[in-house]
Amino acid sequence: MFIIGIGLTATVQAANIVTATRVWPAQDYTRITLESNQPFVYKMSMIQNPDRIVMDIENIDLNQAVKSLSDKILASDPYIKQVRVAQFQQGIVRIVVDLKTEVKPSAFTLTPTGEYKHRLVLDVYPLIDPLMAMLAERDSTSNVSASSTASVSVQESKSQTNVAIDSTTSSPPQIIAESSPQSVAPVPNIPNEEIKSTKTTAPIEATKPIETAGDKPEIKNQETSQNTVHVLTQNRDKESGFNNPGINRFGRQIVIALDPGHGGEDPGAVGATGSYEKNITLMIAKKLKAKIDNEPGMRAVLTRDGDYFIPLHGRVLKARKLQADLFISIHADAFTNPAARGSSVFVLSERGATSASARYLAKKENESDLIGGVSLNGKDPLLARTLLDLSQTATINDSLKLGKAVLGQIGNINTLHAKRVEQASFAVLKSPDIPSILIETAFISNPEEERKLNDDAYQDKLVMSILTGVKKYFSTNPALTKTRVALE
Repeated sequence: MFIIGIGLTATVQAANIVTATRVWPAQDYTRITLESNQPFVYKMSMIQNPDRIVMDIENIDLNQAVKSLSDKILASDPYIKQVRVAQFQQGIVRIVVDLKTEVKPSAFTLTPTGEYKHRLVLDVYPLIDPLMAMLAERDSTSNVSASSTASVSVQESKSQTNVAIDSTTSSPPQIIAESSPQSVAPVPNIPNEEIKSTKTTAPIEATKPIETAGDKPEIKNQETSQNTVHVLTQNRDKESGFNNPGINRFGRQIVIALDPGHGGEDPGAVGATGSYEKNITLMIAKKLKAKIDNEPGMRAVLTRDGDYFIPLHGRVLKARKLQADLFISIHADAFTNPAARGSSVFVLSERGATSASARYLAKKENESDLIGGVSLNGKDPLLARTLLDLSQTATINDSLKLGKAVLGQIGNINTLHAKRVEQASFAVLKSPDIPSILIETAFISNPEEERKLNDDAYQDKLVMSILTGVKKYFSTNPALTKTRVALE
């Protein structure tokens, strides 16, 4: 009996084999993922001087998949210097993440979904959200510029009239940064890596990730800096290119949030010849951004600019932080029947889907968080209030107008799968104050349409049709001062 007991223990201990490791670096955050056949049991600690994260994982072998993690860290990773792995003690593998700067780590586990098995995820966030830092820097620059201009104006006026003037200047409109506070679960401070960890039977849970991520993407740092939202002068407003003078009457650019669907751990639909939806949507979104940025009075921002995952609610929050005037989510549809074809445009519905296909698609797209990987541990009050089923009648009406304008233009370059704008409960469209649409550009599961989606010339036609639809919408629906829905 004693020998049998030892044999059973050895079998249990050897059962959990890490089958894959992945690293998704990005300016927003870096994600490390381990995948195995069985659930993970782990403990995470933060150590300072130098800054590093220590993860002790129980009941896994130090196999080649785990060892390869060290080779997957890029020199360009904004937050991780290197990763070291070793057998800490019998039955425990230790992973040490050496950091380039102070960070906020978030660790959580995911149950099997789609093609993935059990996953252990470590998200490494910067202490300061890059988007919030960008907005703060922009606001600071704008305020300094406004103060300098006001001072010069007063001095010139005084010299001309020799009369003291009490001048009051107003600073340009500023974006209300509705931040998403993150609280990091306290972790024990241990003096050095050699202190043995206390065995745990459940994972220590850290922050709820707000933005997430697959394999090694190229980091587009330049894209981040290009996303800065500038405030236009009155002279630039006059050159906006739109017939309606009310579009820029408040001296600001129109901001359009472009959301390339999926990313990172979530590839989205897979085409007949192996194309990933996440790659096609990013290519189209970048081209559309370039076209919009060339339009006077308009500026586009991307919810992601590389191959990493952003949760659905994180996409909504990004758009709201930037006070976007429009939100356009870009996707490529798929169906079991490869003959399915055509483009579609969707908006949010508060009363159920307008068709069975719309309901099916919304369900599929809303499962993105399960595949991409989102921690369900914390309770984020900002998120909860953002995704409340608020009364969105006015916003949905505007979304329908935008969708109709865009769908009409796309119909000039591709077959329409649905002749009207459809509605369903898409989580990514639930901003209560931003007109939002989701474009299914074509069926990636259709071999002919997959080829078109990968064709530069077709992508250019598609991008121009979307932009034309947006401009048509603004020609009759000028962008005015936005009344933000309070999140507090």
